[in-house]
Amino acid sequence: MTTAARPRFPIVLTILAVALLGVLLALGVWQVQRMQWKEGLMDGAEAAAGQPPLPLAEALKLENPEFRRVILTCRGLSAAPYVELQSIENSDAGVRLVSACRPEGTEDAPVLVDRGFVSADVSARPTVNADDTMPVVITGVLRRAPAPSALTPPPAEGRFYGRDAEAMARALKVEGPISPFTVFATTSTNPDWAALRPSAPPAAFTNNHLGYALTWFGLALALIAFYGVLLRRRMTRKDTES
Repeated sequence: MTTAARPRFPIVLTILAVALLGVLLALGVWQVQRMQWKEGLMDGAEAAAGQPPLPLAEALKLENPEFRRVILTCRGLSAAPYVELQSIENSDAGVRLVSACRPEGTEDAPVLVDRGFVSADVSARPTVNADDTMPVVITGVLRRAPAPSALTPPPAEGRFYGRDAEAMARALKVEGPISPFTVFATTSTNPDWAALRPSAPPAAFTNNHLGYALTWFGLALALIAFYGVLLRRRMTRKDTES
């Protein structure tokens, strides 16, 4: 009398399934963390938008000055050298003009000022005059400059394709360190030149991370169900063959 061989447990398949399950769950948890981080940014931006502008020096002393409205004085800003940042605003292609400013009345590091957007249809540019020392008072929004990705093309002929603050500062011949924050002007540095449209990036963010998290968790559940069905069929088939 022969004894039927017991079905062998699929060890390799189980290891692969557990590893893939771990990856899917980790991605789901990461998206939940990203959702919480994004909600914090949105709440902070909304709160900052409702507050009156602070002098730049005071804003930079805050624990988290991002999104704060600020006021500062920059001598010669309306005729300052600038670099161009390739950009799109409301589906309109163009560039943003970025200059350096050492805020008057402070010993803080120079800060980059995004003076605004110029449509690609406009070929003219503001006059550059290094001897201009006329004080220009502007209000704006503080934003931390994000590092460009590895896929961002390098700058060419004074035009940038990513907001690389340190590279922009070098191009503008700024001596010493540059502030990690950029001031997005919301009042014009050149009010006589309407082609320059000062604006700050929208403080609102898309927050689709909950949907992404549910997708990863759903795939994890689907994997568990698939593995269960596959394991049951495998074990049942071996029982039948025996």
